[in-house]
Order: sequence, then structure tokens, then C-alpha cells
Amino acid sequence: MEQKPRFFKSLSADFPASVVVFLVALPLCLGVALASNAPLFSGIIAGMVGGILVGSLSKSPLSVSGPAAGLTAIVALAITNLGSYESFLVSVVICGLIQVGLGFAKAGIIGDYVPNGVIKGMLAAIGLILILNQFPHLLGDDSSFETDEGVQPEKGNIFANFFNAFGNINRSAIIIGGACLAFYFLWEKFTAKSKSFAKLIPAPLLVVLIGVGINSFFQTSGTPLGGEHLVIIPKASGVEEFLTFFTSPNWSAITSTNVWFTGLTLAIVASLESLLSIEAVDDLDPYQRVTPTNRELKAQGFGNMVSGLIGGLPVTSVIVRSSANVNSGAKTKTSTILHGTLLLASVAFIPGLLNLIPKAALAAILIFTGYKLAKPSLFNAFYKKGWDQFVPFVLTIVAILATDLLKGVLVGIGLAIFFILRTNFKTAVFVVNDDNKFLFRMRKDVSFLNKPIVKQKLESVPENGYVLIDISRADFIDKDVVEVIEDFMLHAHLKNIRVEMKRSSNKNQGFCPDILDAVDTGDMNLIKEQSKQVKTAPGH
Repeated sequence: MEQKPRFFKSLSADFPASVVVFLVALPLCLGVALASNAPLFSGIIAGMVGGILVGSLSKSPLSVSGPAAGLTAIVALAITNLGSYESFLVSVVICGLIQVGLGFAKAGIIGDYVPNGVIKGMLAAIGLILILNQFPHLLGDDSSFETDEGVQPEKGNIFANFFNAFGNINRSAIIIGGACLAFYFLWEKFTAKSKSFAKLIPAPLLVVLIGVGINSFFQTSGTPLGGEHLVIIPKASGVEEFLTFFTSPNWSAITSTNVWFTGLTLAIVASLESLLSIEAVDDLDPYQRVTPTNRELKAQGFGNMVSGLIGGLPVTSVIVRSSANVNSGAKTKTSTILHGTLLLASVAFIPGLLNLIPKAALAAILIFTGYKLAKPSLFNAFYKKGWDQFVPFVLTIVAILATDLLKGVLVGIGLAIFFILRTNFKTAVFVVNDDNKFLFRMRKDVSFLNKPIVKQKLESVPENGYVLIDISRADFIDKDVVEVIEDFMLHAHLKNIRVEMKRSSNKNQGFCPDILDAVDTGDMNLIKEQSKQVKTAPGH
């Protein structure tokens, strides 16, 4: 195994990656703010806090935090219901306090119960959403905002926007986007096996420079992109105007029940999204490092408290920016922190330069990231694993595309649980019949779900048969199943069926010792006596 990277030694990899993540995060921060009906700069604030503060407090080496599209519906509704954005900021602070409490309560273990197929399905769905969402920008249709997970409901769904974009193609945009995307694939293929200096140059940075260069060429020969086709960052004329972009909470709203309910809702959803994202990013990590989830909840909580105090949207760990971070070669959380620092420096000092970047160039970066998350080989690999892995994987993707990230993952978890129960149901009881000689073998955990099949198979044993019931390999047998087997053993003599039981010497698995002794000795009088006692027992 490769040696884990150190803080300073990894700077040569982390700094280029931070530039890439910064370029990806910038339009996403603005887009999520727009979708939330919040001030545009609130998304930038959340991005800065997620990068610098959460990045510093978290022990996740590769996760990137910032405003998430999964919260836009909650945020937009809350701002309307609470009457002002300043009142909503109080809910963001409360959200952070609750998350810190969840961290101390060790609630981070929830993320460990999400099956791997669901995590992979979530990543593939995010990849497909990236492709569907960003393809319109590649074609020059910038009527919908950028987001990690979906589009503004009133502007249609991702599929409608995808197909509608073909009717709004901008020639300059498609040339820039197509050239950037083609270059990205060719550069990746060229540097894949290369050990030269070129491998150290981040491809997304070159993509952005190519996009700006082609658009500059169109200034003199052609039709350049402008307006909504370029990145738009608010510009301040001085320090005083820049400080006005930051907002303080309206603390008079803290007594409102709606404010506290909104804070609780944000805390639950943001925590679940962060835990799911952390699981996915750890899975992508080439060093396979494991993030302490309880520490992550605390870091997210402190991040939301600070974000709310200075006017930012709620933050979560976000998979798109995190994936871009991993794919760009980041090795430590230095990349995350630097990307937040770059967000702050850019909006403060060089907003004019950033506003030269065509969205078509950024779309090429995100489409390539989406392709890597949803490669056809991934679908083929899960298909080969069997239906119990493939179906939850695919339906998680479908559910996320049809609804949203959180609902889709819950659907995936439900399907995974169904297949687990189905597999256990099939393998827990093994029955073999050979010329009226029956073997009933109980394996693993035999739950009440297995009761019908055990009862049916035992009742089907014909007269003068022989039954061996093997419970030696069972870790647990439900009381209902035990009762069915005991009832059969006590009445088997009526059909002249001989019954034997094989069990572990040190445990009875919940069976009545007297009944086991009667069956073991084959004493018919004792078996009949036990049968009478059972019949006359209260409640039988």
C-alpha cells in the first residue's frame, strides 16, 4: 500500500486540485443561492466557510463542503415562511448547534449502515445528473442555474432542460464547450501512462484557459459569449461595499417556533447528506482513508453556525466538488482549505477576471467528472455481481433522477434491505428429500419470516418418514420457528415419523430441554407425555 501523503509534501498536488475545485465551486455556489431565493453572495459565503472552516475542523482528507442543492427547496420555503433572509439565518445557526450535539451523541454511525451498492448508485446518479445538467451549458443554453443535484422545479426537470437545450444552441458556446471537452478526454488519455511533467499540470485549469482563449479570439473574429454565458460574480467598488455583502441574523426571531423547526429540519437533512457524501468520498479515496463521522458532524455544525452568523447558506459535504477534488489528484484537506481561500480572494480582488470564464468551459469539466462517476464499466461490474447487487444500484440511480438525492438513497436502502431479507429467507432453511428421508438444516439467522416455509415443509413429510433437523449451524432461531419445530416433533409419532435433531453441545437454541430429551432418547411414552403437557398448557 502507498504511504499516506503528508501535509506539506502533498502541496504540489493539492494546490492545482484546489484551483480546479474553486473553478467548479464558484458557479455552483452562485447557482444554489439563486435556486434558494437567497442573496447571491450568500452562496459564496457558504463556500468560503465550507472550504476554510469545515475543511480545517474536519478530518476528511478529500471531502469538500459548501452550499448544497439538496437543501434549496427547504431554504426557499423557509425564507418565504419566516418573512426575511435575516430570520432564516437564525435557523442556520440553530442547525449548526444541533449538528454539534449530534456529533457528541455519536450519531455519525448512521452513515455506516448504507450499503455499498447504494453509495455507488448515488455516485453514478450524481454523474448522470452532472452530464444532463451541464450539457445545456455546453450547447449555450444557460437559462437554468448550475447545481450539484438538479434544477429549479419551476424551470422544468433535468430531462426537459436537456432536450430543450437542443433548440437553443449557441454556435460560439458549442465550439468552446466541444473543444474543451475533446481536449479534456485527449489530455487524460495522453497523460494516463505518462510520467513526464505534463502529468502534473491540472487538465481543468488548461480547459478554462482554452475556453477563455477561444472566447477572446471570438472578440475579433466571430461572436463572443457574454452575459449569462459567462460566470457572474458580484463586484464591490471598495472594502466598505464588500463588507455589505455579509449579513447578520435577526435575533428577535429566535423565539419563533418556525425558526426552530426549520433549524431542526436543516440539521437532519444536512447531516444525512454529509454522512452519505463522506461515505462516497472515502470510497473514492485512492488511499482508502476513513473519515471519523462524529467529528465530521461537529465540523459541519460549527461551519453552519459561522455561516449563519455572517450571512451564508447552510453547508454540507457535497459530492460533486469532492469528486472533482479526488479526480484532480488532491491528497490532503489542504486542497479543500485552499479552495475556500481562493473563493474569498477571488470575490475580493479579481471578480472581473473570473467573469471572463465561459460557462461552456466549466460545463466540459463537470461533464468529464460526471462521466468518471458513471462509467459504463461500473454498470457492467454490478451486473456481474448478481441481481441482489445490481437492482438496488440501478433503482437508486432511477429514484435519485426522479426525485432527489435523499429520497433516492432512502429508496435504495429500502431495496437493499429487501434483498438482504430475501437472501436470508432463501438461505436460512435448507431442505433435502431423499426417498422419504428429509434433512432440515437451519443456517445463519432463522427469523419469523421463515416460519411458513418450515411449517409447510414439515407438514409435507409423509408417513413412515425420517427427519433430521440440523440446528448446529444456526446462530439464532426465532421463537415462532422453535414452536413450529417442537410441535412437529411432539406429533410426528402419530404418522410414525422418526425425528432426530443435531445441535451444538453447548446451546439449545431456545428449545425446551424436556422435548429435546424425549426426541433424543426416542422414548415414545415420554414423547406422548410431553405432547399431552403441551396440549393442556395455558394459551396453547
